[in-house]
Amino acid sequence: MAMQQFDNQISVTQINPAEHYSPAPLKKTSSLNHENGASDAKIVLATINAKYIHASLGLRYLYANLKELQSCCEIKEFVIQTRAIDIVEQILEAKPDIVGFGVYIWNIIETTNVVSLLKVVAPEIKIVLGGPEVSYEAEQQDIVASADFVLTGAADISFYQLCKDIINKTEPEQKILKSTPVELKDLELPYQYYSDEDLKNRLLYVEASRGCPFKCEFCLSSLDTASNPFELELFLDQMDILYQRGARNFKFIDRTFNLNIATTMQIMQFFLDRMTDDLFLHFEVVPDHLPRKLKELLTLFPDGSLQFEVGIQTFNPEVQTNISRKQNNPKSKENLIWLKDNTSAHIHADLIFGLPGETFETFRESFNELYQCRPHEIQLGILKRLKGSPIIRHTETFDLRFNPLPPFNILSTDRVDFATMQLINRFARYWDMIGNSGRFKHSLAHILSDNPFDEFMALTNWLFEKTGQTHQINLKRLYELVSQAVEALFPEKHALIISTIELDYAASKLKSHFGTLHLYAGEQTKSSGQNKLAQRQQRHKL
Repeated sequence: MAMQQFDNQISVTQINPAEHYSPAPLKKTSSLNHENGASDAKIVLATINAKYIHASLGLRYLYANLKELQSCCEIKEFVIQTRAIDIVEQILEAKPDIVGFGVYIWNIIETTNVVSLLKVVAPEIKIVLGGPEVSYEAEQQDIVASADFVLTGAADISFYQLCKDIINKTEPEQKILKSTPVELKDLELPYQYYSDEDLKNRLLYVEASRGCPFKCEFCLSSLDTASNPFELELFLDQMDILYQRGARNFKFIDRTFNLNIATTMQIMQFFLDRMTDDLFLHFEVVPDHLPRKLKELLTLFPDGSLQFEVGIQTFNPEVQTNISRKQNNPKSKENLIWLKDNTSAHIHADLIFGLPGETFETFRESFNELYQCRPHEIQLGILKRLKGSPIIRHTETFDLRFNPLPPFNILSTDRVDFATMQLINRFARYWDMIGNSGRFKHSLAHILSDNPFDEFMALTNWLFEKTGQTHQINLKRLYELVSQAVEALFPEKHALIISTIELDYAASKLKSHFGTLHLYAGEQTKSSGQNKLAQRQQRHKL
């Protein structure tokens, strides 16, 4: 494959819609310097990531397609723990004329705060919003009221067009602009704009295709008409360049990676031919579509190299029909079990609670069926109202009531009251801490038996009654609480559980000795709140 020059000098700081938008012709009297193709204006592309390890693919697509404006653009990435006022300060250090923000469900509150502050401190700056969270129902959002422009849909090229119009002072009169549909062949790919720091320390998001042919109504991809692939040779050339630069973590964001098996096989073989001990690949796969030749290839990948995200969501046929989800349940179960038994892939399977028509009992059945398939992780999601997703057509029929605040999670339905929804929220949180963390690898299998949902629900209720919290439980305390819960709920298992928790505790490499743990309910530790207050007061007396 031909090598190409890459640019690791990009300046990156880590920390009812209108008709399709068409730009005004570029004026000769603009501030663009036609001799070198650059502009006197300064553009900042910014977003707030959930974690530092996430690198924004969207911003890099925008940057890659800025053409002559690229030289006056800077990318600034932040994380949600950063204060809005500090983000504003760092943005203003670049002295921008235009700031483009990527807005998502996880950062809408934080980005709204940043935009509001920015408009107070520097109202002359033009603020452009884009991303899925502002692409629908934009008129109703506070962040849109503060911004100058909103680009809905795929803005890879329309952002460049809008920036030219702003620079030329020929900007459109309307605020909300619908991006012109993008042909993938017309896009400049963004992968060279992952920095060396990104390659060393962050997940690299890549996509071999865009769109999804399925119509699952809880998902924005249901609005797509098809899955469209990038030109495969060009895509693999880009992957090879990243690999040669040292990239080893690739997270594919394709909604249906194994839809076209011929393409899937070529991509998998590409990475298998370059396999190293530290190569890691993440794919989202369709659970009922694993033909024999793909299975044979998957068995060749070594331990630790593959992770599959498998969207099950529900095994209930009635609920599947309600949300327009087509899934062969027996084949999905068969494939999950096959993957677990015959490959070294890490299997991450998803369920969603709160779907139209779902009840506590049907969700219990789906959980138990999925647990028997033995995936490494069962991600228990709560239905969220993604703006634009067709799920809202069921609002009246199933009395869907969503949180008006992010993350817009379901609060109740005609089948599930608010108290039950809260109960499943706690179940999901404890399951993540105990079931998905890998911290209870030896003991959990012995705690749960023929009815894993009910048994873990009993554990959930005991833990919440004892602690009143689902967060900020340190690991040592969690081992103690699980042991005490088993003693109270399943006393006949307790002796075995202590021995298996000892194995789990040793694997955790915590510094304290296992013998110091309070493994029996009668061994209560003192409340630390008053002790900490007394200690603080005592320090002032010394």
